[in-house]
Amino acid sequence: MGSHRVDHTAEPANRVVLVGVDLGPDSPFEASLDELAQLAESAGDRPVARLTARRRAPDPALFVGSGKAEEIKGIVAEQGAHGVLFDQALSPAQQRNLERFLGVPVADRTALILEIFAQRAQSHEGKLQVELARLQYVSTRLVRRWSHLERQQGGIGTRGGPGETQIELDRRMIGERIKTVTARLEKVKRQRGTQRRSRERSGAFRVSLVGYTNAGKSTLFNALVKARSYAADQLFATLDTTTRSLWLEQAGRSVSLSDTVGFIRDLPHKLVEAFEATLLEAADADLLLHVVDAANPQATEQIHEVQRVLCEIGADAVPQLMVFNKIDALPPSQQPRHLVDHIEREGGERSTRVFVSAVSGQGLDELRAQIAQAAAAHTRSDPRAMPDPRFESARSTEWSTL
Repeated sequence: MGSHRVDHTAEPANRVVLVGVDLGPDSPFEASLDELAQLAESAGDRPVARLTARRRAPDPALFVGSGKAEEIKGIVAEQGAHGVLFDQALSPAQQRNLERFLGVPVADRTALILEIFAQRAQSHEGKLQVELARLQYVSTRLVRRWSHLERQQGGIGTRGGPGETQIELDRRMIGERIKTVTARLEKVKRQRGTQRRSRERSGAFRVSLVGYTNAGKSTLFNALVKARSYAADQLFATLDTTTRSLWLEQAGRSVSLSDTVGFIRDLPHKLVEAFEATLLEAADADLLLHVVDAANPQATEQIHEVQRVLCEIGADAVPQLMVFNKIDALPPSQQPRHLVDHIEREGGERSTRVFVSAVSGQGLDELRAQIAQAAAAHTRSDPRAMPDPRFESARSTEWSTL
């Protein structure tokens, strides 16, 4: 049982077929496939058809079973597609079997996210983090195609000994590269720790923006600090953490504000691990601004996913201010009665909620006031948090984030 839909308006370049499998009532199926289409477009691909199927469990060999695989093969030929993207994670064996059967490259959601991260990372740290995650991903999927990694080695120990197969050589080269990248990231992590300790000594109240990807974090960041960080209506528009000083008129002081990488459903665990240094900005914050796309029908599910990742990185105990963004996109009947109220989070914890539009500026004064209140309360509870005059004189300073 299944269906497929064709997009006749798509451009011929980078044509891909999207495949989603409904595995039961606990599977967020249709919304997830829409998100896969957004991910594909963010990576530069053009979805030309969607195919859906229902199964009780994935087929061990082809994930979708031989009958559905035949259907996909027909759609690939009919549409002249260059590849197939699966919404669920594929095992290395399933991916290899599908590529042989379909005759075109096959990728899953994890590979697609890694590809986007590789395209978007700008900083030295971000590039290292993405490279580590991609190496860990491909290390289990070697199909005699990774010999180009030899060019990244120092030259010693890269040639296989007698009887060493190409696949063993590839695996060894990837293992050595993982060690090298991991060591470089440890150095970056130590440098970040030094920067954080410096900000702690300055008495800065640390605020981090977190939220589902494309919730408008970077646009809100720019609106608050009048910065020019890259912001676009696409998934994972920004990956590298940027920290700026935010002046709060209501408090008569500055706080540090950091824009972090967005979260997404099924964010690969290895990617969470690789981005540990960046995500520590959230774990080490005094306040999290949890930005939510108020106009997204899946807002509740997205909030749940962000909370799950925050728990995974040890940031679930940090106080949160819920920021419902994009109210300019809400119809008149759904406009909030008050710009500030309260919302009950998972576990029964209550948080202040502020409704804003980072585009129009509505609610930004109320948001600044709430941040000022949190900073004042933090100062009262911790006398060491009194601001340093040297920090106050450098409101417009941008801290280097490597």
